Amino acid sequence: MGKVSLFILDGFGIGAMQDCAIAKPEDMNANTYQHLKEASGLNIPFLYNSGLNQLADGTGLPAAAYGKSNLAHDGADTFMGHQELMGSKPGVPNKRLMKEVSRRIKSKLIKNGYHAEYPVPEAPLLLVNGCIVIGDNLESSPGNIINLICDLNQIAFEEACEIARIVRNCVDTSRVIVFGNEKTSIVKILSAVMNKPNGQWGVDSPNAHVYGEGYHVLHLGFGVDYSRQFAHLAERDGLPVYRIGKTADVVQAKGFSDPAVETVKVLSSFEHHYRKAEKDAIFLINVQETDLAGHKQDCEWYRSVLEQSDSFLAVFREKLEDDDLLIVTADHGNDPTIGHSNHTREQTPILVIGNKVKPVSIGERETMADIAATMAEYANLPAPEYGRSFLREILNAN
Repeated sequence: MGKVSLFILDGFGIGAMQDCAIAKPEDMNANTYQHLKEASGLNIPFLYNSGLNQLADGTGLPAAAYGKSNLAHDGADTFMGHQELMGSKPGVPNKRLMKEVSRRIKSKLIKNGYHAEYPVPEAPLLLVNGCIVIGDNLESSPGNIINLICDLNQIAFEEACEIARIVRNCVDTSRVIVFGNEKTSIVKILSAVMNKPNGQWGVDSPNAHVYGEGYHVLHLGFGVDYSRQFAHLAERDGLPVYRIGKTADVVQAKGFSDPAVETVKVLSSFEHHYRKAEKDAIFLINVQETDLAGHKQDCEWYRSVLEQSDSFLAVFREKLEDDDLLIVTADHGNDPTIGHSNHTREQTPILVIGNKVKPVSIGERETMADIAATMAEYANLPAPEYGRSFLREILNAN
């Protein structure tokens, strides 16, 4: 089998999905790759020659198998995108703001023995046991995510997760996220409370000093069955699974994890563990700074991260042994030029690289779960819940 690597450039879309006119009208003109190229002079020759040349411009002779995928999940979400990439069939959540669900959450928490109150006059935020603030996620589309931000000096993360599961059971949003750190405090968390004109009330997490060393996080998805995902199936079969970057937070597995954020650390960790790993192993890598640059609407930062990743992959390609497989893709778009700072509902590229891979088109896929199905077939694993393998389309006959 060799080593199988899924390299995810977070937020690197290649054009708006057809359903944007109905599903997400604000993204109808999104094209992360093309607009970055126009705005910053983006130069990523390895990825371009691997298949972006055909996907974006319809020119050139690609060096890898190439195609593009639609998002089967609702909206454009990092967590649900990764669940889809692991082979889950996305459910259809509802959009709920805290102003709609806070009373329901409060009642449920009180019934379970917790103290819940409204710490900010006229705001729907909840303060639980004096150490957790529950509010809208301010970085996603309105109504997608409910956040629980914790002062871990006052509560163990395990108990905070139990509170999050109570919240998960009484809301049908795409995601509930619980996270915290000992280096922040409830005073700092409450000082970072803000509201947006669209009705979101939440905590500006970076200003609450939650991230960085000591950060703990758990993502709880709507209707996600981890036991039928690629990572779980691989571990059940005895294959080591390495989660590096954002995948350490959003992909459920028990093996090695390194939640690095800085791209240089992500790439270094990947290279180090790839070199030392067993012959048969799975690597799930997420370069998150592309997505962060998109949220910040910073084209130069985005360009620099992509070019750094491209240079790395060009060198890494030469280290692939005959049975190794490298798949480069994304989880959604994040066009920094579109006029808003949220994810964009775009198709994602699929570039499949390996010594046994033919430079052929795999066309337009209905779901990113096709990648999980392909990796599972390559590793001789049971098929995940969702997705259709394209393995036989890309491998040389011998």
